[in-house]
Amino acid sequence: MRPTPENIRVFYFATNCAEPYVQIITVKDSNRRQSVCSSEWSEVGETEEDLLPVLCDHSHLLDDQHLERLAAHMPARTQGYPWQLAYSTVVHGTSLKTLYRNMAGLDNPVLLVIKDMHNKVFGGFSTEPFKVSDSCYGTGETFLYSFSPDFKAYRWSGENSYFVRGHLESLQIGGGAGGFGLWLDADLYRGASYSCPTFHNQPLSTQQDFIVQDLEVWTLQN
Repeated sequence: MRPTPENIRVFYFATNCAEPYVQIITVKDSNRRQSVCSSEWSEVGETEEDLLPVLCDHSHLLDDQHLERLAAHMPARTQGYPWQLAYSTVVHGTSLKTLYRNMAGLDNPVLLVIKDMHNKVFGGFSTEPFKVSDSCYGTGETFLYSFSPDFKAYRWSGENSYFVRGHLESLQIGGGAGGFGLWLDADLYRGASYSCPTFHNQPLSTQQDFIVQDLEVWTLQN
């Protein structure tokens, strides 16, 4: 039986997340997903709304389960855009200055992903790229999250606007009452996570003071 207009859908994909091409597939075949740009299609029986984000680079920290939970909590305006790796300790070394340098010129939201020495994965979403600033920046869409042990997102409480602040010697997300929701040192080696009024979060790691094993920052291109 020839496909009819009712059971044909047109999808736009990109082999390098820059140059699109068109592929026409049937509704039956559309119940598939692509987790990275170079991955093969696999049957999973999901709808278009359940497609995982497209990663333009390999992640050492995020698997499909992480991606699925995180994507569901991203602002609606970021849905459907590819994720580009802007910084990775595996690729770029351990330097907050390098992280800031890689963020220069960007104007997109970013996702910070951390794995500590206890293999706990957590981080934060910022509506602006990380940068050095004399004051806090970001909006109420900023949030913290943790997969320790189950996924939980901590959204803006409305109590203050201490979203993100970057110093040459540290990066801070959330604050007030003498504690930071997430704090990293200049070497991206030591970190801390405390409950803070900005997000009313629990500490993201098993221990309030932690050692970073690996760290990634993804930018959501639009």
